[in-house]
Amino acid sequence: MDVDKAKKRITKHIKRGFKGYPQITLSYFGKTPDLATEVVVTFLAEEGAEPQAQRFTSEQDVREDEAIQSVLLKIIERAGANSVIEQPLVAQGE
Repeated sequence: MDVDKAKKRITKHIKRGFKGYPQITLSYFGKTPDLATEVVVTFLAEEGAEPQAQRFTSEQDVREDEAIQSVLLKIIERAGANSVIEQPLVAQGE
């Protein structure tokens, strides 16, 4: 799947807002506000449950990485997530 299609489908999930559990949170991290080199996907099956997290990294921007964006979409769909939350990028500086 091309990166634009994957990003568009992920954005659709995010725009729905909080609709209950299961919930997936996408948190982006990078050295500068313009370059996200890491994304952490956190899954919550229900309120108060132990979160499960998976981390993906890249030398380039993970938001423009076709493979990573396709995997994120598959995780969202396979988890049957009712809510997808996107955290703003956190710049960690060098």
